[in-house]
Amino acid sequence: MTTGTTTIWGRAEQQDFRSRVRGCLLGGAIGDALGAGVEFDSLAAIREQHGTAGVTDYVPAYGRRGAVTDDTQMTLFTVDGLIRAHVRRDTGAWHPPTDVHAAYRRWMVTQQDWGPDERREGDGWLAREEWLYARRAPGNACLSGLADDRMGTVDKPKNPQSKGCGTVMRSAPFGLLVGWEPQLVFQLAVECAAQTHGHPTGYLAAGATAAIVHALARGESLDHAVQRALAQLAARPGHEETSDALKRALGAVRQGMPNPERVESLGEGWVAEEALAIAVYCALVAEDVRHGLLLAVNHGGDSDSTGAVCGNLLGAIHGETALPPTWVAELEGRPTIGELADDFAMEMTQGPALHSPGSSSPAWLARYPRA
Repeated sequence: MTTGTTTIWGRAEQQDFRSRVRGCLLGGAIGDALGAGVEFDSLAAIREQHGTAGVTDYVPAYGRRGAVTDDTQMTLFTVDGLIRAHVRRDTGAWHPPTDVHAAYRRWMVTQQDWGPDERREGDGWLAREEWLYARRAPGNACLSGLADDRMGTVDKPKNPQSKGCGTVMRSAPFGLLVGWEPQLVFQLAVECAAQTHGHPTGYLAAGATAAIVHALARGESLDHAVQRALAQLAARPGHEETSDALKRALGAVRQGMPNPERVESLGEGWVAEEALAIAVYCALVAEDVRHGLLLAVNHGGDSDSTGAVCGNLLGAIHGETALPPTWVAELEGRPTIGELADDFAMEMTQGPALHSPGSSSPAWLARYPRA
């Protein structure tokens, strides 16, 4: 429960939160991996190659089954940046967008170097994971936005005309800051999205994604979570495209049985508001996690990103035990994702026991340096 600015966690609450964090991050990675092999295929091509039902399991991508893309990579570095922000607060420095930007710059290094460099001080453990040093079709706006050390802001964003889905696919972790007020979660996601995508739709869709996950992680229904996000969007200049897309997703639920054609009526998912709308629709009509994720990737569009965001939503709703175990078992990077999820949950629920201005765990600071 939350009292003022202090969150007091009981054991059952901690266990539930940990399950939702693991579900959100692993679910997003599973959706990403399901869509990775068909990301650039039309619906007709998917059906021709995989049958009338389309993709029903992992298909090879990047040389293996269960491979993830830049969507999962950047999501993990978002988590890393949020943990580092909370650890660095002990020093009196508190500006989470700066810490997330530094984390994205560490991701950028993984797209340029062959592997981790032990000589780089302050990187922490995630940047030393060799499997992350793989280029998996990263978005141009993410690459150009992070090409130098100037941090884009809402007032002076990077790529001011870009509203690609590279914002929403990495923004679920902001919603896992359940001890924060909803408006602050929304704003943080917006500010961090503007570091690479400066169009209002690009960063407001990221804020809406975070707001929805935030409500889900607190145990609210998805429909209620979307309504909350719409209320927050309504106060923001330039919200119309994102708000309209979410309203179309809600309306599509009432139009009959879900199918790929109905998914495609919401767009292709290459831009932020369409990716979010498709993910929300698929999560709303999902009979279970498997059904929702397969619906989210079987369309002619950005299948890995729509699958990733849908997986974030379904995982936050149902927790990790609802994820199909065969997909979890074959997922690339599963140990890293689980470890990072556990660290995030521990930092959010037991941070004061790990570090304080006066005394801190050396092991924790080695994992998440204050530098």
